[in-house]
Amino acid sequence: MQLPPALRRAVERTLSGVAATELAAAAAALSRRYREERCDGTAHVASRRDALAYIAVRLPATYAAVRAAFAAIAEARPDFAPRTALDVGAGPGTVLWAAADCWPDLADAVLVEASPVFRACADELAADAPLPRTSWRIADIAVGVLDGAPRDLVTLAYVLNELAPEVRPSVLQRLWRATADTLVVVEPGTPAGWQRILAARAALIAGGAHVIAPCPHAHACPLEPPDWCHFAARVARSRLHRQAKGAEVPWEDEKFSYVAASRRPAPAAAASRVIARPHKGSGRITLKLCRADGSAGEQLFSRRDGDPFKRAWRSDWGAAL
Repeated sequence: MQLPPALRRAVERTLSGVAATELAAAAAALSRRYREERCDGTAHVASRRDALAYIAVRLPATYAAVRAAFAAIAEARPDFAPRTALDVGAGPGTVLWAAADCWPDLADAVLVEASPVFRACADELAADAPLPRTSWRIADIAVGVLDGAPRDLVTLAYVLNELAPEVRPSVLQRLWRATADTLVVVEPGTPAGWQRILAARAALIAGGAHVIAPCPHAHACPLEPPDWCHFAARVARSRLHRQAKGAEVPWEDEKFSYVAASRRPAPAAAASRVIARPHKGSGRITLKLCRADGSAGEQLFSRRDGDPFKRAWRSDWGAAL
């Protein structure tokens, strides 16, 4: 996945003149914190250098993961065309860019972010950009109050892992109350991230929500540790991205877990979801599927299956089948 041209130009403009050596240490600390999933209450973006490192190495991956989740929602709910949005823990506005790309009719967004550094970077990125009307709230979601009318689309991306476990349920409750239609929660695609998504999913279902993606059902998750549900979005790395991370490969796979919950059921509910990378052979393909009846397992398709084989062959990790 490539960043949309306007965002790619905005990132290049914001990072113009910044040496990779200046970002390397901050990028390494950011990546280490992400892998360790620390939630010690300390700000991970304390300076402009930290924010620029995030823009160079984490913004593209976050965009790719969120945009992939939005694509699944758009497929399940082709009737969903949000006009208003609320993004909590907005950082430099990454989720807003993904939402505007998926739903061009989005007109008004409220972004909540506790870091003034991120807010300043977001303004730089958004300068002359084709984005919806945007207003900001400098607030800490762990203790803050969300005011205003409920919004069509509410998002919480890579934020639960930054919150203390005891405040997560109340944050989710406040976000669900602020949701007029669909709430999307995205977390790192790790076993711990999946557990946070499972907890959020259970709480939302208990609150009356309809799960529209990725799960094709509202039953208990059929996967058991050490297995876990996650997906991958491949994102192109810029030259500065590669230099800051000391990487040679021109792409990376961002693994993520997510849940999308709506106040209305999906009219195009999937019969199953591909929950692992497909294994292809000569005239055959094996898919790991999560099914509408609440079961999960591998299924072999061969050429003699006809159209089901063709559909399976065209599918990819995360696709509805």
